[in-house]
Amino acid sequence: MSVRAKKHLGQHFLNDESIASRIADTLTLEGYDHILEIGPGMGVLTKYLLKKNKNIWVIEIDNESIDYLKSHYLHLTDRIIEGDFLKMDLKKYFKDEPLAITGNFPYNISSQIVFKAIELRDQIPEFTGMFQKEVAQRITAGPGNKIYGILSVLTQAFYEAEYLFTVPPSVFNPPPKVDSGVLRLKRKADYSLPVDTSFFFKVVKTAFNQRRKTLRNSLKSFQISDNLKEDTIFALRPEQLSVQQFVELTKSLAEDGSRSD
Repeated sequence: MSVRAKKHLGQHFLNDESIASRIADTLTLEGYDHILEIGPGMGVLTKYLLKKNKNIWVIEIDNESIDYLKSHYLHLTDRIIEGDFLKMDLKKYFKDEPLAITGNFPYNISSQIVFKAIELRDQIPEFTGMFQKEVAQRITAGPGNKIYGILSVLTQAFYEAEYLFTVPPSVFNPPPKVDSGVLRLKRKADYSLPVDTSFFFKVVKTAFNQRRKTLRNSLKSFQISDNLKEDTIFALRPEQLSVQQFVELTKSLAEDGSRSD
């Protein structure tokens, strides 16, 4: 019995054991007792995670994959969560205990998985896995790079992001049309921001919504005083700012009483 890959779920099943083993090894295993694999499919990565001295959980939305896992991984049955990670309540299964996330993520929801992990950052000290290469590069990109954007800044505000290795299409069934990239996100020792987080998110998103414009123009919707507008930072484009500069910008806007319309 094998599982049929479903296009609407963005499924591309990894069939290379050595790469599955390498992805499992991207986890440092530090600071948590639970590992949650998203979208295990037929369990090629799962089998290597089960060799780790941790509590392994999987979450799967595809009924055919769930049936396969239940029949092939009998000792995992109680830790197979049937559902959608994007709608999942972690506390229902893990209470307040920390956990790591990993997986071969469906391309069509991989960015949403990252945003959900950022939202749950208090409980997720580590996040590794395989993405479409372009998305993995965007997450880990630094300022001054044309692919540096919202995903880069919001992720790197809380996590150290590291691009680990590239995976070719040939090791999947069916093969995707692009390369994949494996990365590791390790939560910073101090991941609290000295500004209101929701306001920080708003500033970053508003700035990059018109990424080719200078901040003076892209942040026009904020009520910025003439005095603050004279700051040289407003002559820059959003992709030129480091995460720290975005934090400082948010702080300046807050102190200025700036709020978007």
